Amino acid sequence: MEKGKKILRALAVSAIILLTSAIDGNTCTNVIVSRGASKDGSVLVSYAADSHYLFGELYYKKAADWKAGTMLKIYDWDSNRYLGEIEQVPHTYQTVGNMNEHQVIITETTWGGRPELEDKRGGIDYGSLIYIALQRAKTAREAIDVIVELANEYGYASEGETFSIADKNEAWIMELIGKGMNIRNGVNVNKGIVWVAMRVPDGAICAHANQARIGKFPLNDPDNCLYAPDVIRFARRKGYFEGPDSEFSFKKAYCPVDFGTVRGCDARAWSAFNILTDGWFSFYDEEGNAVTKDAYGYLDYVMGQNLEGDFPLFVYPRKKVGVKELADVMRDHFEGTPMDMTQDIGAGGNALPYRWRPMEFQFDGKTYVNERAIATQQTGFWMVGQARNYVPDVVGGILWFGTDDAATSYLSPVYTSTTKVPECFREGNGDLLHYSATSSFWINNRISNACYKMYNIMAPYVRAKVDAFETDQMERRTHSVDSMAVVMYNQVVVKLQKKLSSKGDVMVSSKPFAKVVKYVTDYTVNTAQEQFSAWQKLEEELLVKFMDGNVKPQNPDGTFKHSEHSAAIPESVEWPGYTELWKETVAQEHGDVIVVPENN
Repeated sequence: MEKGKKILRALAVSAIILLTSAIDGNTCTNVIVSRGASKDGSVLVSYAADSHYLFGELYYKKAADWKAGTMLKIYDWDSNRYLGEIEQVPHTYQTVGNMNEHQVIITETTWGGRPELEDKRGGIDYGSLIYIALQRAKTAREAIDVIVELANEYGYASEGETFSIADKNEAWIMELIGKGMNIRNGVNVNKGIVWVAMRVPDGAICAHANQARIGKFPLNDPDNCLYAPDVIRFARRKGYFEGPDSEFSFKKAYCPVDFGTVRGCDARAWSAFNILTDGWFSFYDEEGNAVTKDAYGYLDYVMGQNLEGDFPLFVYPRKKVGVKELADVMRDHFEGTPMDMTQDIGAGGNALPYRWRPMEFQFDGKTYVNERAIATQQTGFWMVGQARNYVPDVVGGILWFGTDDAATSYLSPVYTSTTKVPECFREGNGDLLHYSATSSFWINNRISNACYKMYNIMAPYVRAKVDAFETDQMERRTHSVDSMAVVMYNQVVVKLQKKLSSKGDVMVSSKPFAKVVKYVTDYTVNTAQEQFSAWQKLEEELLVKFMDGNVKPQNPDGTFKHSEHSAAIPESVEWPGYTELWKETVAQEHGDVIVVPENN
């Protein structure tokens, strides 16, 4: 996100240039799973919209028809600054969050890039490009066209950006940046973008996290790679690139790395790959050779120790990826790696895998950095988009939607043909400065912030309940809903075939399938609201169970065990204490004050 831009500048300290780069906490993460890499042939895209300034709610726009000459006002997604107007199209599609009724998915991460390429007069920002493209595109390739046309016509008002763009058949990674400003006769003759888009090979996965990812790309393979005609020529003119076209790297030209953009950004993409490949990156090199390498062979790069390094854009997972596996990737804190956030004293006495901002600190003349993992406390909303070509659009698209920190929150299924948004996700139901007792964002914040005080004790308890809900929904309940909805759909089709030609638009329109739409809408709303109510009860349970650092035991049915004399007094109280690392550190730093004499 723009709020999550990674702009940390070179800082001169005692005549030494220190890279304080972009480990800003306001950053996002995407993982893309192609059809051939998923368990059920779905195309999957995960997205965490992370920002200290973003409230978690579900954006919803109904399909609509517009009169000729209608204008659409454009407001910057991050700041709400008015940018101007653009011409509206005759018809716009329904959008639910970052998906539309045709199962197109668009998500993003912002990488900033070269600041001189910002167009301060640009008329459309990256967020508007996402949601307008969703309203106008039936396929991923159409969405790419819409984004390019809008940015070139009205001028691009944001920084360098990576988009995940997918539909029910294929997925793409697209990177773009503006061309800066060259004002002649009051007009910016540089208006527009340079860009490149690559299709994720079937069977492969991709990840990006606020650092440009596309390096060299094929110049004559339009089925798999699209790009601006001047993407190389413009880089030459600006002095960003010298050499033959075949050696051109988009990310090296337009988003040079520094310590922060690697350690705070590429490290997250690496970690997603590490999880989904079981630590072995299988990919095709530039010569087309199949290669498999140990994920740890890239550690010197992702930890910022060798900025000349790199890691693959696409890799092939060791096992097929399901919605649940992808959701769990978004809960990562580098566990089990050298960057594991639970393994240093910064995690406190209860292995907290978070560090409050700022991301860097100074001590004794040196600068240190806290890790920025995929899961983070300042997530506004997060999601897994699921697009499926083996069921009709009215049933096929599911937006698995959640709010706040992914590690302690759940994803609820939202069918993209829904005609209603659950109240707990509704836009305007609370904001960052106004609490709402009926808002998913606020109840998840209450639970996550409760867990932060005793993380290694409380978070696993919450996670078990998250896993139970998600596994039930992702592996059982939505399958039943799908089956029933498809039966209902086919019954309508049979009736329509008797009356109408199967070639008409009526066969793909949702209007004849009102009962199907109502069915999946009811399921969407009821499931979200029931789980929200369960989470309200969970927050109360956490307070009772873990109050004051105690842990009160429970019966299998969830009731609390009580003494034989009173139902109001716990049977016992457990004191889990602190991690061994915390004990060791306290003993070393303060032991001479608190040590108990041996002869006591």
